[in-house]
Amino acid sequence: MPAPAYMPATKGFPDTLVAQALDDALGCGAARPVLAISGLQGSGKSTLAAQVVALAEARGLRAAMLSIDDVYLTRAQRQRLARQVHPLLLTRGPPGTHDLPLAHATLDAVATGGPVTLPRFDKLADEREPASTWPRLAGPLDLLVFEGWFLGTPPETGAALAAPLNALEREADPDGRWRRWCNEALARDYPALWQRCNRLWFLQPPDFSVVPRWRWQQEQNLQAAQPGRSSMSRAQLERFVQYYERVSRQALRTLPALADRVITLDEQRRVVPAAPLSSPGTSPAG
Repeated sequence: MPAPAYMPATKGFPDTLVAQALDDALGCGAARPVLAISGLQGSGKSTLAAQVVALAEARGLRAAMLSIDDVYLTRAQRQRLARQVHPLLLTRGPPGTHDLPLAHATLDAVATGGPVTLPRFDKLADEREPASTWPRLAGPLDLLVFEGWFLGTPPETGAALAAPLNALEREADPDGRWRRWCNEALARDYPALWQRCNRLWFLQPPDFSVVPRWRWQQEQNLQAAQPGRSSMSRAQLERFVQYYERVSRQALRTLPALADRVITLDEQRRVVPAAPLSSPGTSPAG
């Protein structure tokens, strides 16, 4: 039986939550704030980002969204890494497979208030779209919403990398060379990008086990939108998700304490209401 459509257009996050995200970003004090929305694959980051941008525009503001997926290295660049460092680096996604100078240049354009060109990546083609097709915004932005599956995530300790985490690591990275290289990239290259985000919101799933199902639904949506093009099979996707598992689990461990706001989701991606605070002088029922 096919999985339900991924985040149908008629659904999304509650209007009150979207307004809170926008107000939080606009109230941070930055002239042109960057609101980062972090969340594991399929958690609804792009849905929330699009809703925040739409609300900002409804208020008469100029807003845009950018995904960290839009600044992946080109296939040729990843092929070079695969030859020179490790074959697993051909696959996009993990730290070290992003064009960080391109990300910084885009954020520089936002910060200076000049024209902004937003890079785009074609996931079905596994290639960056031609620069001539990228959206170009003539005037200054009032808000950039930056979304990504591991925004704000810190590196692991060296000891945590010793044992393989899943079948991919056991079979294709038995000596840990790939995961150490990615972790070093996360420690060295990404903090400067995280620091450019004025506010960080984290969409927290119940646990990592929901990610393969959520990502499969997302893959089906990509294919439904472009039925003439090939996409991953379920088995291919299960393997693909393993590339992200280590950093995803690190995000689950660390981001709740680092984010400015944590939005807890259930297995259906519904927002779980925060538990009310106990009144002074009272205690929870035992």
